[in-house]
Amino acid sequence: MTTPTEQLSLITPDQPAHRPADDAVRLLLFNAQHASPDRSRRQAAWTASQEDADIAVFTEVSSTRGGDALVTALGERGYATVIAPQPPSPDYRTVIACRTAAARLAQSPVTVTPHRAPAARVTVGGHDIGVLGLYVPSRGPKEQRNVAKRTFQDAVAEALPKLDAAFPDMPVIVAGDLNVIERGHQPPHKVFGAWEYAFYDSFEAAGLTDAFRFLHPDKIAHSWYGHSGNGFRFDHIFVSTRHADRVLACDYHQEARQEGLTDHAVMTVRLRLPGPAETA
Repeated sequence: MTTPTEQLSLITPDQPAHRPADDAVRLLLFNAQHASPDRSRRQAAWTASQEDADIAVFTEVSSTRGGDALVTALGERGYATVIAPQPPSPDYRTVIACRTAAARLAQSPVTVTPHRAPAARVTVGGHDIGVLGLYVPSRGPKEQRNVAKRTFQDAVAEALPKLDAAFPDMPVIVAGDLNVIERGHQPPHKVFGAWEYAFYDSFEAAGLTDAFRFLHPDKIAHSWYGHSGNGFRFDHIFVSTRHADRVLACDYHQEARQEGLTDHAVMTVRLRLPGPAETA
């Protein structure tokens, strides 16, 4: 079940709380906040109860007991496929869980710490969908301030234009905690540099559209709050621009954060699949 760098867990699940949709892609983004085994199991139970979680992307998953508990619990809660890359040394990772068994590990175009950037090809309603999960490092300790963050961001920016080749002729969804904000963010935060705004811009340059901004061009929303109470929109979902007009909904939800399951808002997106007379 494991290789040196990646784990693909195919577990016989319990009856899922919700059956996967076949007319839309329903994806949920959840920051696991390096949870303990007990909180990881509660995160899995909460996620399985959500209708819009046919595909669940978890960021900031530990590489130790908490992360292992999450992977196991997701399988027990009805997720037939759990893609959970294991880093070669202790580090956070990103996990992609799918209610359907019609999902498989894909080659991630991100070559730096790829356990933070797994990719999957998921079949929904007879249509293939490309999914890339991302967890960008935080600023890091003073002696290594921004080194890992900038290296990973550069690798992602280089990889994004390769998604078309990795997932030809299909919608692509990129979901993750990017640890950056958009230009014009409210409130403004002076701590972010030009290179961080350029990273956010690299998604649009690579043919990806911010799904939340596509539907809510002027809405102020935050997914994480600092000790001072100031909000940051760190968590993002992008879709391939040529499929942006199929985005039915994209929102932030504060319930899991308010219940103490995580310190981030959960994010969801629904993407309409083409009808019989349409092309992918």
